[in-house]
Amino acid sequence: MKALVFGHNGQVATELRRRAQAQGVTVEALDRSLADLSDPSQCAAVIGKTDAEVIINAAAYTAVDQAEEERDLAQRINGDSPGAMARAAAERGLPFLHISTDYVFDGSGTTPWRTKNPTGPLGAYGQTKLNGERQIAEAGGSYAILRTSWVFSAHGKNFVKTILRLAETRDRLTIVADQIGGPTPAADIADTLLKMAKTGSEVEGGVFHYSGAPNVSWADFAREIVSQSGLPVQIEDIPTEAYPTPAPRPLNSRLDCSRLKDVFEIQRPDWKAGLAAILSELKSAIS
Repeated sequence: MKALVFGHNGQVATELRRRAQAQGVTVEALDRSLADLSDPSQCAAVIGKTDAEVIINAAAYTAVDQAEEERDLAQRINGDSPGAMARAAAERGLPFLHISTDYVFDGSGTTPWRTKNPTGPLGAYGQTKLNGERQIAEAGGSYAILRTSWVFSAHGKNFVKTILRLAETRDRLTIVADQIGGPTPAADIADTLLKMAKTGSEVEGGVFHYSGAPNVSWADFAREIVSQSGLPVQIEDIPTEAYPTPAPRPLNSRLDCSRLKDVFEIQRPDWKAGLAAILSELKSAIS
């Protein structure tokens, strides 16, 4: 099977390139020079000419705070281009897989969000991602949207690498403790997308949730990072209001992943094991 992947150096796109061959999938990954996500028509044109059997969109505008000032750009990348991709894929009869986010919800309560729960984004990033979901659903083709949360890996910008960088010069870090979610290794997201791609249109599509287990706070996530790294760093809990940001963050990022298990027999990944693998890779890279 051949997959056309939008995205090249992002966390999930990188893992798709690294892991596809072992799962019997050939990946053609597109960087910005080949597919500029700020240009929906260009993205659609690429799909119109591809010989791939499945389309995976692993690219997005993910600067949550900056999206408040660059809403139009975020809308083109997160909303309009995925819509154009989905319509082009539908015209070719190709399945379309897309990554979305827990930010489509308002973060209220403590119950894990189910796929059919009402959405209510708090900021521009979540709203543009939700707009993309809606355009994909309206395109009329075979599609699957995978909402995930707190993505981390050995590449790109993410919470794990930020904590490791800060720990180099500090012996105490203050981390938000009232936002709860499931950290999710990008490698596991890639494996999930590849399994879904190989299943194709043989199973029910729509929206699915996927996040790591168990659910934790950012502060507890940070504690596990420094613990596994053997760093003498103290993590101090603080509330969200003590760390103001331009875009509000959801307090409840818990995701109910039961539909993915029921349809694809995919379980939530153990993020602590994923973290250990990532820390080992980072250590090997500098040794």
